[in-house]
Amino acid sequence: MQEPVFYTPEMQQEVREYVRQLEIELGESPPTNERQPDELREERENGTPSKEPPILSDKAIVRDIPSDHGNVSVRAFIPEGQINGVYLHIHGGGWVLGRAHHKDPELETIMNECEAAVVSVDYRLAPENPYPAAQDDCEAAATWVVENAPKEFGTDKITIGGESAGGHLAATTMLRMRDKHGYSGFSGANLVYGVYDLSMTPSQQLWGDRLLVLSTPIMDWFYDHYVPKELRRDPDVSPIYASLHNLAPALFTVGTLDPLLDDTLFMHSRWFASGNISTLHVYPGATHGFENQPTELADKVRGRMRDFIRESFQS
Repeated sequence: MQEPVFYTPEMQQEVREYVRQLEIELGESPPTNERQPDELREERENGTPSKEPPILSDKAIVRDIPSDHGNVSVRAFIPEGQINGVYLHIHGGGWVLGRAHHKDPELETIMNECEAAVVSVDYRLAPENPYPAAQDDCEAAATWVVENAPKEFGTDKITIGGESAGGHLAATTMLRMRDKHGYSGFSGANLVYGVYDLSMTPSQQLWGDRLLVLSTPIMDWFYDHYVPKELRRDPDVSPIYASLHNLAPALFTVGTLDPLLDDTLFMHSRWFASGNISTLHVYPGATHGFENQPTELADKVRGRMRDFIRESFQS
């Protein structure tokens, strides 16, 4: 376990104070598991009195990629100058919420600072489109990027990454690309508090009702919308149970106040034990989604992820 040297006591205190206020605010509204997907999606799209709607970038390009399951929409950011690599991004939201355009500012910054062509997958959401729809869409997008990156972007360097369910989808996409397409050429994997065991690791099961973005009932709610219980230890559903040989160097990021803590700790250990390069950054007192919070830590962590993406293109 590694705590990056930049995580100073002053930053930890700022995080503690933010989390204390966050827990109070979250307790004033019904939790995710007591609401409907459409209602939650509308709030994310249009904003609430306490949350701004998504900021859209005029640099974004929307494109449809054909697949066996119909067109898959992707949102791309293409630098005007040199392109050092492609960052294939997969958003989070528990396979039920979230859209590719919700991450525009962050992805535009990755484009600029990493000199990367960024492609974010707008995969189909559950419960309207349960497993394997999201994974099929991400596989189709990855296949297109691998086949077309040299021609479209002038590079074969491809790094993949995502947050929460996006981390899960990034991992399962890498496994599908290896096992179904014979491709193990990803330059890196930026895996941010991902979900790797949908049958629940101990930290998920033991967390309980405490509401810090996620809780045990909220995780159950997401899983019930996405995949039947009898499939949750299938390696295609829960990649912690897959063979993890011959995968890309990975950066694993998680906070200790995240019910998904064990998912990252276990996956990092299995990734490394399977012969892959793996770096683990654990942030004491940080919650799920902490890199999006208005703290100095969040700025530093996003910068470290961009460093990882940029460095992965040089390998």
